[in-house]
Amino acid sequence: MGRVFGSVRSRAALGATVVVAVALVAAGIAVLAVLRSNLADRAEVDAGAAARAVASKVAGGVAYRELDLGDDTPVQIVDEDHRVRAVSDDLEAVTGTGSPSVRPVPAPPGEGDDDDDDGGAGEVSSTPEYSGGTARIDGSTAEYRWAAVEVTDARGEDVTVYAGAPLATEQGAVGTVRDAMLIGLPLLLVVVAGVTWLVTRRALRPVEGIRREMAAITASTDLSRRVPEPSSHDEVAALARTTNETLAALEASVERQRAFVADASHELRSPVASLRTQLEVGAAHPELLDLDGAVEDVVRLQRLAADLLLLARLDAGERPALTARVALDGMVREELSQRTGDRLPVVTELSPAEVAGSRGQLSRVLGNLVDNAQRHARGEVRVSVRTEGGRAVLAVADDGDGVPEGERERIFERFVRLDDARSRDDGGAGLGLAIARDVAERHGGTLTVGPGPGGGALFELRLPLGRDRVADPGRAADAT
Repeated sequence: MGRVFGSVRSRAALGATVVVAVALVAAGIAVLAVLRSNLADRAEVDAGAAARAVASKVAGGVAYRELDLGDDTPVQIVDEDHRVRAVSDDLEAVTGTGSPSVRPVPAPPGEGDDDDDDGGAGEVSSTPEYSGGTARIDGSTAEYRWAAVEVTDARGEDVTVYAGAPLATEQGAVGTVRDAMLIGLPLLLVVVAGVTWLVTRRALRPVEGIRREMAAITASTDLSRRVPEPSSHDEVAALARTTNETLAALEASVERQRAFVADASHELRSPVASLRTQLEVGAAHPELLDLDGAVEDVVRLQRLAADLLLLARLDAGERPALTARVALDGMVREELSQRTGDRLPVVTELSPAEVAGSRGQLSRVLGNLVDNAQRHARGEVRVSVRTEGGRAVLAVADDGDGVPEGERERIFERFVRLDDARSRDDGGAGLGLAIARDVAERHGGTLTVGPGPGGGALFELRLPLGRDRVADPGRAADAT
């Protein structure tokens, strides 16, 4: 039972049925109230008309015993002392009027006689007053709406004429409508629930297909599969497209991860094998141990492990704290002063520029770019810092062969080396530029490569300035 009502179809059908039921009940109550009110108003109109008609006769001087009160409408005439002066012939009992009595009482001596007529005219009140009550006629008791009209007869006596209109018609009509609603409402709710169930089932059928395919993908771990996309242009189709896009991105991510693991294993295999060979030779023949080569292999392993650790942290979503301020010109000056084993001299042109980010990661980017330039330059490497368009620009240029235009994006991929043999000899694993671009993007910047002024490659790191003002271009630039 819980599973049935836990489905979207069941909840949608139940919700629609409840809403329609509440709306119909509210509408039915309103209709019955309006109908009852209209019929009651009609009864008041009929009772008022009958009361005024009798009151006009009384005011005209017709004696009470000569009034033709008829049999259709119960009438009672009561004086100021609540004595009944006239009543309908068939009226056996009454409530809600001026007196519960249905027997006429003659006027006391001295208050006039019904036969005496002084020829004057009475006065009828123009506004009836209404009340509810009952009347028994010919042994049958029913509810009536009474209209009371005050009148002064021809002798100057004030009396009140009560005339009643039956409410049986109103009660019958309201009962008929109520019974029709009680019969029709459940049938209508069943129809609403059924239609909602069918429509929701049809609308959610593609979702069930998506669910089944996702379950199959999870069971098979085959990320190349895709969920079916409906031909409609609704939210379900958008969900299917988004799901397929997510699967494609996940598949690409897994493939990159597999390639990364394979490449990392390959890169680690060479220095580990070389180091093991040297240690085994040294153990057997100490005089043949290449200690410098072993140290180089250890350093190479250390660098590769550090690169792999940084990439893992970046892939895990680690972002630099952008609250720290880093002076790019000062960082470049300090980092280059610590490089003592460079093959070629480094020429700098530094203007003040401050950015927000991690000094350690930015110095890592600088080191990777300079290392790359040192491997490919022929005569010198140039490093500059400037501000341009609200951004700080760190540029590293060499005078080597440059990067072919078709390879300028590929070199930022992991483990990619355009000159594989020389990069391996120099200790490069193809991770430096990939790390540099990843760090740049996490600092809200970009890293691009293009032709350099000396014919080689020009790498430009562009980062948002760490403060609103741009460094004064008139300040002297450092040259080394």
